Amino acid sequence: MIRVLGIICVVALYIWFVVDVIQSPKSGVRNLPRGIWLLIVLLLPILGGLLWVLFGRTRPTPGKRRGRRGPVAPDDDPRFLAKLDEDEWRRKMRERRGDAT
Repeated sequence: MIRVLGIICVVALYIWFVVDVIQSPKSGVRNLPRGIWLLIVLLLPILGGLLWVLFGRTRPTPGKRRGRRGPVAPDDDPRFLAKLDEDEWRRKMRERRGDAT
């Protein structure tokens, strides 16, 4: 049972290494191109993954999250809010001039 659990952990770790190499942005890769790192991880399953984590992956800086940046919802986006204000202003100006649209 322990042997099976160990094999499952090793396979899960291997899959995580492969997915991490594939999903890393170009700016998040050091020393070699991402394709070469993928080959290393695929051909040397655990050793390649450890090399990737130690030498290929950029280290996350404290306080910075990896992933999507910017507004999460439209009401958090300043450009979206500015466009809403502009649309409202134009609608009011049309009403004052008597334009029907």
